[in-house]
Amino acid sequence: MRSPRIGRTLAIAAIGAFLAWNGVRSIGARPAAEPRYPFPKPVVDPLATGKSQETAALAGGCFWGVQAVFEHLNGVRSVTAGYAGGRVNSPSYEMVSSGLTGHAESVSITFDPSQISYGQILMIFFSVAHDPTQLNRQGPDDGPQYRSAIFYSSEEQKRIAAAYIEQLDSAKVYPRKIATEVVPFEAFFRAEDYHQDYLQTHTDQPYIVYNDLPKLEHLKKQFPELYRK
Repeated sequence: MRSPRIGRTLAIAAIGAFLAWNGVRSIGARPAAEPRYPFPKPVVDPLATGKSQETAALAGGCFWGVQAVFEHLNGVRSVTAGYAGGRVNSPSYEMVSSGLTGHAESVSITFDPSQISYGQILMIFFSVAHDPTQLNRQGPDDGPQYRSAIFYSSEEQKRIAAAYIEQLDSAKVYPRKIATEVVPFEAFFRAEDYHQDYLQTHTDQPYIVYNDLPKLEHLKKQFPELYRK
């Protein structure tokens, strides 16, 4: 089994080589499904009355880009990269990257529901942060640790998520059905320090340039009312 760090490094190197020498937009992974725009807002999205803070836990591939996307949303107070959905306490990056612990690279998003709703968080998750039609992979990263998942912490979050997935599938917003799993939140483990805010300090890295910076441009273009610098 190859080292997880080596695996990610090889992916970065491969992307850089393809960009530099071939000028292509794919490295052999399943092509990302593009949604239709304007992206529909969730029909089921009740106001969170009496709450000053709420947390959403989501998984959508490599947490570097997903964290960066949500850090650029109005109403979001903090975003932490970490691991959720697994069977081992206090997992490390190496353990999760083996695909054997059941964890997914995830983010924990703390937000002000008076400024941004849970449904709006999910709208950005489904439209910008990742391709929700991919099963156990995103771009060059494959394995269950890169799956698409919503870890709900209340019955209301579960209801909003399930209704929105049904809404998007019924409207055929994507050419393929959404593969996101909706499961109860159990635990979230903060990732190592070097993973936190990774995009901010690695903007020239080929992996970030190819996979993640376009997400921020996409967010700014499609949802200017939600975007913040």
